[in-house]
Amino acid sequence: MVRMSAEERRESVIRAATSEFARGGYHGTSTEAIAKRVGVSQPYLFRLFPDKRAIFLAVAERCLRETREVFEKASEGLHGEEALHVMAEAYTQLIADDPEKLQMQLQVFVTVAGAEAAGDHEFGEMVRKGWMELWDAVHLPLGADIGQTTTFLAYGMLINNLVGMGFPPGHRVYGGIYESGQAKPRRGDA
Repeated sequence: MVRMSAEERRESVIRAATSEFARGGYHGTSTEAIAKRVGVSQPYLFRLFPDKRAIFLAVAERCLRETREVFEKASEGLHGEEALHVMAEAYTQLIADDPEKLQMQLQVFVTVAGAEAAGDHEFGEMVRKGWMELWDAVHLPLGADIGQTTTFLAYGMLINNLVGMGFPPGHRVYGGIYESGQAKPRRGDA
């Protein structure tokens, strides 16, 4: 049996923590559950990450980065309306195929809101930085139009909430959203 390097274990922790935090949120997820999912002891987990906060921040950063990369890949070489629709299509398919990504995003936003309300700004600083990178990734293909960028991301947040609340694809609540931005069934479920 080949032993994993610390970096490979760290990656395993991020993947496992994504699943745990997506379901239980920051406060509802124990480091014991993460360690168990990875198959390591808690002391080993804390050799890879100094504390639960560091694990959550690594997961949040990964979640925002991967979402940004979906927009960047989809819009490569495209501009304006064409970029808008392919980014919307790519994102809605992402959250249909991997609902854990959406659940994690929603948990990140809730955790930041709670931390900010309690006067803890560290979570928010990292998430706002990641959000601005995501905003920039959308902004440029949309012709650096602030209105279009804001509208695109506002629709995205609405879609996140509707999907998060369990409204299925094709439901009438999506009626005012352009077709490329409407909720999708998982590939293979259509």
